[in-house]
Amino acid sequence: MNKKSNYLYGLVMALLAFVLHLLEQNYGIKRFTTESYIIILATLFAGIGVWLGIQLAKPHKHNNGKVNQQAIAQLQLTERELEVLTHLANGLSNQEIAEAMYLSVSTVKTHLHKTFQKLSVTSRTQAISKAKSLKVIH
Repeated sequence: MNKKSNYLYGLVMALLAFVLHLLEQNYGIKRFTTESYIIILATLFAGIGVWLGIQLAKPHKHNNGKVNQQAIAQLQLTERELEVLTHLANGLSNQEIAEAMYLSVSTVKTHLHKTFQKLSVTSRTQAISKAKSLKVIH
């Protein structure tokens, strides 16, 4: 998740805690202690976080009829290299790619280097152009 998502996640959790506090004050709901409500909210958000993490970690399908699977196989591009290449084509910097993929910048550079070798190119622009011409990316 990016910074905006993290802030939104925290804001929603704080808002729910505030609503529970208001309910407790205005309607006299005293079944549980404040700590119990916090534990319930934390458990709820942990569950949502795990579910969201699983959803985000699912591998991307590149077989949508528009991508040349044969070229991908022939070039021996990995899923990660394709993902980096896609981010590259979307204009992201190495730092932004690293943040989007939860990798270090060094790992992104390694993926790019291997991808450039496999595509027989020397620049980002050439890599994007060749990948699009081979229909490896959109």
